Order: sequence, then structure tokens, then C-alpha cells
Amino acid sequence: MAPDEAYYWVWSKALAFGYPDHPPMVAFWIRAGTALLGDTTLGVRLLGPLATAAGSLLLWRAAEDLLPGRRAGVVAVVLANATLLFGIGAATMTPDTPLLFFWTAALFGCARLLATGQARWWAVVGVAAGLAAASKYTAVLLTPAVLLWLLAVPALRPWLRRPAPWLAALAALAVFAPVLAWNADHGWVSFARQGGRLGDWQPGRAAQFIGELLGGQIGLASPLLAVLFAAGLLAALRGARAGDAGWTLLAALLAVPALVFLQHALGDRVQANWPSVLYPQAAIAAAGLGGRWHRLRAPAAGLGYVLTALIWVQGLWTPLALPEHWDITLMRVGGWGGMAAEVTHAARAEGSDFVVADNYGIAAELAWRMPPGIPVLAIDARWRWFALPDGMGFLAGRRGLLLRSERRADPPHSSDFTVLERLDPIDRGRRGLVAERLRLYRVAGRAGDEPVALMPRRR
Repeated sequence: MAPDEAYYWVWSKALAFGYPDHPPMVAFWIRAGTALLGDTTLGVRLLGPLATAAGSLLLWRAAEDLLPGRRAGVVAVVLANATLLFGIGAATMTPDTPLLFFWTAALFGCARLLATGQARWWAVVGVAAGLAAASKYTAVLLTPAVLLWLLAVPALRPWLRRPAPWLAALAALAVFAPVLAWNADHGWVSFARQGGRLGDWQPGRAAQFIGELLGGQIGLASPLLAVLFAAGLLAALRGARAGDAGWTLLAALLAVPALVFLQHALGDRVQANWPSVLYPQAAIAAAGLGGRWHRLRAPAAGLGYVLTALIWVQGLWTPLALPEHWDITLMRVGGWGGMAAEVTHAARAEGSDFVVADNYGIAAELAWRMPPGIPVLAIDARWRWFALPDGMGFLAGRRGLLLRSERRADPPHSSDFTVLERLDPIDRGRRGLVAERLRLYRVAGRAGDEPVALMPRRR
């Protein structure tokens, strides 16, 4: 399990309507999965493949409704699931997992509205949009995109004079209201953390950031699918110019997020997964392409599935001794179990009262993997926002071990410890390949300036 997934599992043990990093939906999904299957990897990830399967059905229906007569539904599902975003992401649990499902549900609602003209589908759009926003704040881009769609298509403008879309907006706001309330009670920490990136401006590095953004999407989609998706975007824009309502919706849902991420890339890096909301409508648009593009579908999907399979094989069995920075499975998930076993052995040999980490991912991995008899503590400013037990009583006046990555240039906070002695480092790796070296310290804790949380443990 990757550190972020372990971190979100920690969230699920301290349920709230908000967290400093993201809205809470991923925590509720993990809590539901572990309630059924226990604190297991399958329990944490259970709703991921189920949501992908259900989302694929919604995507199929949306494609058939938006591009009638083109038999785009099955093709869109095949293309979407051939991307690494879906092929790998479907079996992991991050905020993007529920976001993509609810975003696709909102797209489905809009498509059904267009196909049937029935106002009841606005309720689906509104509730799905609210749930998407409670998954990840990227979902706020749905609102301007749908509004642009209504304004751009003359036949749809009468909806703006009817109550249904405005009631849908109120429904979305009502679903999202608990997240707003949590932020209001916690100094708007989550909004400030995510919204603080909007004003970044580094024109001197814009070319680099835009190149990284495009390269990340080529990697996440796979190269041939990225070409198809780009062609689908151009086709959607042409269809919107011609006044086709289905193509216009696809164009709006592609153009609005794409422009936002391009603007962000003028000032900072855009992580590869952030534009994930583009993929459902990109798959539909690519499925609607005609002419010579038909010949690219099979090789593009085939390459995507082959790359996905290769990553799975590498992650499970490591048949290739790739350089560490090329092996994403090694960097993300390799060696955490062995690392935790070494830390456990060292803690028992030292007679430690606790193990502590000042990185949230390392702390979460230790909490997930170490035996429950050894308290795991986390030190970081972020933990003040969590409803977790205060770990200061386990830290102050006691002796333990501190684990931190050698990648960090800053020293441990001396205010947290009265003793700080380096021990032999621990390598996190797999089959002789080292992903990361971690420093191990013998420490004596004291009441310092930073919050200390007592991590939950697996039952």
C-alpha cells in the first residue's frame, strides 16, 4: 500500500467532514470498505474497482446519449480503461477515485438531460456535483463548464429561466455544506491550502511547467491515447462551433479544466493526476472521432493495456532491475513492509516506548504495518486538525525511535527531543533495489512546539 493510501486510511479512523489536504469522501469510502472486509488492503481499496465498474456503465450511457448513432459507448469505455489513470488507479484509493466516479455521474446526468429533456435529471447532476466536490475541490470546475454549455447552446438556454438547474445548484451546495462548515470551524485550512496555489506566477519557468504537465498526461494516458484524446478535444471544439449540443458539453468539460490547469502551470507544477477529470469526456470525444482515427483505436487501447499490465507485473514480481527513478512501483510501494519489520526489530532491541515520524506518509505506513504493541506517533503541524488522540503523553519523558527520510535536508526539531542519536540507517527497497534510505535516531521526547498524534492501528 502506498503512503498516501495509508494516510487516507488514518483519516478513516478519525472521520470528519474535512481534512487539511482534501475533502472527506475518500475517508468515508475507506471506512465503508474496511467495515466490510476489515483493515486489509482489499478493504481499503474495495470501492475503487466497484466505482470504476459502475462509472464505466455511466460513461457508456453518456457517450451513447451525447453522440447518438456513432456507437461511441463501448469504445469510450475501452479507451478510458486503457489509460494508466484507470488501469492502475482503479485498484488504488485516493481522492481521485470518488472524484472520477461522481464527475462521471454528473456527466451522465447532463447527457440524460440532453437525450430526454426531462428536468428530473438535474437532480442527478446536482447531487453528483456536490458529492464530487466533497471528494476533491477540482470538482468546482463542473459548475462553470455546465453553465457555459447552457449559454452556448440556444436550445438549452430556456433552462436558465426554469427552477430545475437552480435547484440542482442548491442540492450540490447542500451536499457540500458539511465541508464548508468544517472549514469554517477550522480556520478555512483546507481551502487556504488548495486555494493558495492559485496566485503563483513564475513566467520564467512556465515552459518547463507546461512541458511537465503535457508529459505527465502523455504518461498517464499512454502516448497513443494521448494523441486520440487531443484529437477528440479538437473535434469537440469543432462540434461546439457547429452548434451540436453533445459536442458542446464535451468541449466545455474539456476546455474549462484544461485552461485552469494551463494557467496554474504558469506559476507552479501541476501533478500528473490533477487533470484526471478530463479523462471521462476525453474518452467520449475520442470515441466519436471518424475517418482515419478509427484505425488508431485498437493500437492505442492495446498499448495502454500492455503498459498497464507491465506496471502490474513489475509491481508484483519485479522481473526488471530498472533504475530506481524509472520504476514507479518501487518508488511508491516497494519495501514498506520490510522497512516496518526492521523498525519493529530495532524498537524491541532498544526497548523503545514509541516510534515516531515527522513525515505523514512514513507515520501512516508505520501505523499500518507495525504490530499494535508499539505506539506509533506522528509529529507535524497538520495533525492539529485531526480528531486523533493526543500523543504527547507517549512522547514526553520517554525514549523511542525517530524515523525520517535522508531526502530531507532539514534536521529534526530539537524542541521535540532532549536526546537525538543516529543509529544505522534503514533501506527501503525490493529485491536488492533501494528506493529510499531512512535515518533512524534514538530519541528522548519532550513537550515541544508541534502537535503529536497517536496513530490508529489495524485490528
